[in-house]
Amino acid sequence: MVENTTIAVTEIATKATEATTESGDKLSIGEAAVTAIFGYSVVFAGLVILMIVLYCTGAYFKSKEAKSKAVPANTAEPVQKAAPAVEQKLAPGSAGHVKLFDVPDKEAAMIMAIVADKMQKPLNELHFISIKEVK
Repeated sequence: MVENTTIAVTEIATKATEATTESGDKLSIGEAAVTAIFGYSVVFAGLVILMIVLYCTGAYFKSKEAKSKAVPANTAEPVQKAAPAVEQKLAPGSAGHVKLFDVPDKEAAMIMAIVADKMQKPLNELHFISIKEVK
């Protein structure tokens, strides 16, 4: 009896396979276009959701980092506010251009640093007009 049931199931499966092969489940151009558009829209929606999740995760960690850098309000020591930085008046032309004659930039920077060190003055208080190699 088991053999008869197995043969009957096999015959039914074979007939079903032949029927679907003959009909072919062929899609028309319109149906294929709708299927493609639906597939693309599902993938695009998935990418948008992934982008939103990544954006929210980044925002969470940035806020967490900002909170960790902030000073806690209930500390034992009083928090002193930083005094506003007093802007030093720069020497005229200190941030300007220096004319270089036969001197590479790296050497000119070293010369300016050495001069500032020997004069014991900050570099922003010195005014270099030009640097020329003496041969």
